[in-house]
Amino acid sequence: MNDEAKIKTIYQSEGKTFCFNPSSFFDLSLALDVHSGPRAWYQGDPVFEPVRTGEWIGEVKSGGSVNFRNILFNPHAQMTHTESVGHISKEIYSVNKIQLPVFIPAILISVLPASSNGDLVIEDHHLEIIRNESWARALLIRTLPNTDEKRTIIYSDKNPPYLSNAAGTLIANSKIKHLLIDTPSVDRERDEGRLDVHHIFWHYPQQPIMDHTITELFFAPDQIPDGYYMLSLQVAPFENDAAPSRPLIFPGKFE
Repeated sequence: MNDEAKIKTIYQSEGKTFCFNPSSFFDLSLALDVHSGPRAWYQGDPVFEPVRTGEWIGEVKSGGSVNFRNILFNPHAQMTHTESVGHISKEIYSVNKIQLPVFIPAILISVLPASSNGDLVIEDHHLEIIRNESWARALLIRTLPNTDEKRTIIYSDKNPPYLSNAAGTLIANSKIKHLLIDTPSVDRERDEGRLDVHHIFWHYPQQPIMDHTITELFFAPDQIPDGYYMLSLQVAPFENDAAPSRPLIFPGKFE
């Protein structure tokens, strides 16, 4: 047995012990890339530009001493990102204010959305597994079919799958605090700005839950099986309603 195989971290919660190797994980993030990557909400490519000051340029291949670029992008539209309730609130609330645990017990499920009036909808019956779930605090929803096209797809005007209000209510009434989905939004692309599931999940505006997050546009290849994992949700420290993020999931088992 090599040294890496001997490494084991034990996480105990709700009377269960989950063991995993902290050096073995799957990275579910889609990076910000000027040449490829998902695009949504009618936004084009991000812009990477070298800084120019007089005759100096922040680009080595153009004669500069270093690469020193400005980047213009939208986290909601061009990469994996994590949101706070500040995404829908009148009050400014930064995702950077949320103190995320290093490890979050999680469950990954694959869902074939139901066809409904031309839409593809994730209904509450698709999420029955979490109705009595007491251990997981994060739910990762992988929509089917699951193809590599998700890495580069332009979602705008494609009406991608979304959660029904009943599904959102089920999640909001569960112990799930961190909701992750591989589409651009938990809500319908064109919904007249209602964002029903966002409001339901965060209990906004009645009783806003400030430490819950929604992560969108992750990608989990088919080689990663459904099941229980430990999640490390790494969010860039941006003072904004959303920020680029890197969800890592660690396979393990209950002992």
